[in-house]
Amino acid sequence: MTVMKHFILFVLCGIISLLKLMAVPDEDGIVIENDEIRLVLTQDARAHSLIHKPSGEECLIVGSNAPVFALTEYRPYDPENMLTYVAKSTTYPASKVVRKGDTLFVDFDRIAYTAIITLNITPYYIGFNLIQLDYSLEEISQWKRVTEIDEFTILQLPVKKRDTFGEWLNVVWDETIAVNVIGTSLYTKIDSEDRGDHFLLTAGMENEVKLLDVGAALITTSKNKLLDYLAVFEKDYGLPRGVESRRSEAYGYSYYEMRGLTINNIDQHIEYAKKGGFKMIVIYWSDFASSLGHFPWRKEYPNGMADLKEISGKIRAAKMIPGFHIHYNKATWNDPYLLPVPDPRLNLSRIFTLARSIDENATEIEVEENPRNSAMENGRRILKINRELIEYESYTTTRPYKFTGCKRGRLKTEPQRADGGIKFGLLDVDTSPRYVRFDQRTTIQDEVTERLGNIIDEAGFEFLYFDGGEDVHPPYWYYGAKAQLDIYNAPITKPLLSEGALKTHFSWHILTRANAYDTFKPEVFRDGVRKYMMNGAQYMAENFTSVNFGWNIYQAPTPSSDGYQPDMYEFVCSRGAAWDSPISLVVTSPDELINHPRTEDNLAVIKKWEEARMANLFTDEQKEMLKDPYQEHILLKIDGNHELLPYKKVPDFASGDPDVSAFLFIRDSKTWVVYWHKNGAGQLEIPISGKAMKVYNREMTAEDDHTRSGSVQILPIDNRRYLAFDLPEREVIEILRRSKVIDRAD
Repeated sequence: MTVMKHFILFVLCGIISLLKLMAVPDEDGIVIENDEIRLVLTQDARAHSLIHKPSGEECLIVGSNAPVFALTEYRPYDPENMLTYVAKSTTYPASKVVRKGDTLFVDFDRIAYTAIITLNITPYYIGFNLIQLDYSLEEISQWKRVTEIDEFTILQLPVKKRDTFGEWLNVVWDETIAVNVIGTSLYTKIDSEDRGDHFLLTAGMENEVKLLDVGAALITTSKNKLLDYLAVFEKDYGLPRGVESRRSEAYGYSYYEMRGLTINNIDQHIEYAKKGGFKMIVIYWSDFASSLGHFPWRKEYPNGMADLKEISGKIRAAKMIPGFHIHYNKATWNDPYLLPVPDPRLNLSRIFTLARSIDENATEIEVEENPRNSAMENGRRILKINRELIEYESYTTTRPYKFTGCKRGRLKTEPQRADGGIKFGLLDVDTSPRYVRFDQRTTIQDEVTERLGNIIDEAGFEFLYFDGGEDVHPPYWYYGAKAQLDIYNAPITKPLLSEGALKTHFSWHILTRANAYDTFKPEVFRDGVRKYMMNGAQYMAENFTSVNFGWNIYQAPTPSSDGYQPDMYEFVCSRGAAWDSPISLVVTSPDELINHPRTEDNLAVIKKWEEARMANLFTDEQKEMLKDPYQEHILLKIDGNHELLPYKKVPDFASGDPDVSAFLFIRDSKTWVVYWHKNGAGQLEIPISGKAMKVYNREMTAEDDHTRSGSVQILPIDNRRYLAFDLPEREVIEILRRSKVIDRAD
């Protein structure tokens, strides 16, 4: 017992000693706090503690040496530092911090800067804003000058790991506490680093974009209050209302999108959209505009905006939201930005120096720089020299560097002489060679933004899809968000919600429903949903955001494909419901709907899932069940009530006939089967007699007539119907295997 007492005393003494070493008295540290959090910085500008007051929990890792503030130069610029240290990107950590009122004065190691940072302390967050950088010129060197700063770190915290890390929002959270380091503006560069036992959450800025009057905020609260606090934060800093959008009813709506939309077919599309339970219809820009950039009206829209407004008006009259699918940061080849003279504000992805003068007939262009890694894909091998576009066939990567096999005067531009020594560039053709990207540093994006803002306002679009958000030049974290924010701010009435292809930290406030995935071929549809959509949904849920389980491009059966079938829509809708996520249906032509024998079934499946998800009928346990990537489920609607049941495909149904399909489930102690013909109609012979089987219509509301002949029953097989067996599952599967299609009416 004495030994045990000594051991306990030894351990307690050790703990007390450790606590003493860790302790930072208020008089020796910087305390920044509001009613909910207490942040303590050491005098040498390290984060000592972050306490969530209601729970008393420490949110930071102990012993991290990461500075809260830092300066970065891409190489040392100060003469003495340059002569001493290696020419590489160098970070100078803060070495001292002093607080005076709500202002911090921060000094740095080895560099004579003082940063002045103001604090914005509210009950919901603590804001940090860099307002000034002062440089002290010492007299010891006659060559001393004020050196530039390339990057500034305004807030860096070593946050303990919890159950979840939302990388997009930059938040570490579990069911009790969330710690969020968030940018206060478009100009804040947010990053993070996984350091094993903690995440280093970082907020800073780049001089190339903006250095001063840029900031970040710290939010630490319970997980259930985080969105409430973010809503206040967005309002205070004049940001797009991402929280408000996520809380709107429309946030859950799936949408129907079509191609080739006109006044003549909008009513037909609306009827199909109603059958699918959709409450939003999205219009693609090329439906009404013949080119991207200036958006001239297509001939199918002889009355221009009046026709577009009539279409959007019909959508609203049908009690649906009109949406707009846009590309916004590039132009098509047939747009006035490229014809007849390419605009000088188109982006050049590489710059070259013309080594020798060329005349109008030159087929080789010699340059000073190595063209290595220049584009070689068809449609992307385009040089822009003055007002001429030139397509090259190849290039050399040893001196003399040349573009070879040059075809002059492409896109009807005029071949021109050019003097040696001039600068020219490689046109920044999109990875989809249909488009050419804009130089975001110029006014070209502003012009397009104004046009799109007018279209959005006049047509009354309430949803935006920001397609091709990745099609900007570096720095991507800034220009990707800037182009989106420009478009978001352009219309007088801001969209209810938006989706998009490229997500920067700032775009969390704009792209409130993340992205829609491009469709997968019917034959590999499930694999695509499992690998990409489900993974994306999990990632987005970590950021308090849903993902669109689309685009599902509608495809009727062909000789080489079954097209999209009801079981595929059961699968994608059910996996989306697991994360409260919508889907989207893209119809390239009404003919795809008309020519698909199972369109009514497909749309009925979507509608059932849409109704149940929007009514919040699924329990948390059911949603977890739906996250299983391989156990499939069917949603029934009987007498107005929805029932969710697991089901599985019947192997070798109808002797393995590839044109038919069947899935089995258990309900009310009976073995049920849903079956249909994929691409036509026929008769199905089932080797069973008596009353052991009943046939029901597609709504499961009434028995279906069929023929009984001795030991077999002959059923129609076309749209979805249901069979109910008073037999065990194994026997039913064997009976269905021995069934066969005996008559076809394709």
